[in-house]
Amino acid sequence: MSTDPRTEDRLAELEIKASYADDLLDRLNELVYRQQRQIEQLQLELAALRGQWRDNATPAFRSLRDELPPHY
Repeated sequence: MSTDPRTEDRLAELEIKASYADDLLDRLNELVYRQQRQIEQLQLELAALRGQWRDNATPAFRSLRDELPPHY
């Protein structure tokens, strides 16, 4: 069965475009994966910082003498 050369050229062009689209999709998926891992890491760090802040948020008793400048 013989096909028109224009049809074969168009088919080859579509195959090339599909190949580029597949490659782009793979790269975008990898980028989204890395960004999600980074977001999760940042969320863990933020939770740790919030925990530290809560621990330090309750003021301990401080003497006014501790507030005096060193030359007094």
